[in-house]
Amino acid sequence: MRYSTLIPALLCIGLNAWSWAARADDYQVVTEEWPPYNYVENNQLTGMTTDIVRAIMALTGDSFAMRLLPSMRTTRALDTHRKTISYSMFRTAERESLYKWVGPIAEESIYPYQLASASQPVNSREQLLQAPQITTRQAGLIPRVLHAQGFTNLDQSATGDQQLYRMLLASRTSLIIGDTARGVAYYSRQLHIPAGTLRQVPIEVYRASLYIAFSRDSDDKVVAAWSSALEQLRHSGELQRIQQKYDPPPAP
Repeated sequence: MRYSTLIPALLCIGLNAWSWAARADDYQVVTEEWPPYNYVENNQLTGMTTDIVRAIMALTGDSFAMRLLPSMRTTRALDTHRKTISYSMFRTAERESLYKWVGPIAEESIYPYQLASASQPVNSREQLLQAPQITTRQAGLIPRVLHAQGFTNLDQSATGDQQLYRMLLASRTSLIIGDTARGVAYYSRQLHIPAGTLRQVPIEVYRASLYIAFSRDSDDKVVAAWSSALEQLRHSGELQRIQQKYDPPPAP
């Protein structure tokens, strides 16, 4: 949902944005760097939704090529290339008619975070709206959502995935909004942030379900097969097992 500082390196490992090598009758699966749902680790595409997509294809018998693209190109590929599948996507009213959908994979929420040691704990939306500054990422869905909710105190200077947390830890900002609880847990591990350092502000600013999106030209039979496979994963407990693998640790 945004450019990652890792993208230049990732493109060097063969995930070329526009080298569509699959046969004309194959679908192409594209995603972007958005830990812990889809990301590259040890030169391998991984993450919660990546694992779910692979489990779906194991049931349907598909072996579609999976590619990681810079975030803006992921949507462009879905909009302009035939037989394209993209994940993980929030299913919003604006996107509803643009794609065919398989899901939900999970329902996720976005909350603000501040340091647990903050001298002025934030506990209400009014406090958020009146805060001197809330730092979010430079682009993506969340800044647009916050602007639509009337936030006029946004600092969109964070360009890299980890920068939000580095700014908060360095006291360059007192509030950040950008990731789900799973995402915050992932970056806390990456940056070795001790448990209890960050405090989730108890104000949900966004909630939506994650889906897999298919380009409009996709065969309804393929979409239905993926939907059926996802339901098999749900009923067998495998979906929950994959989700739990990426769950944040219990609060101390």
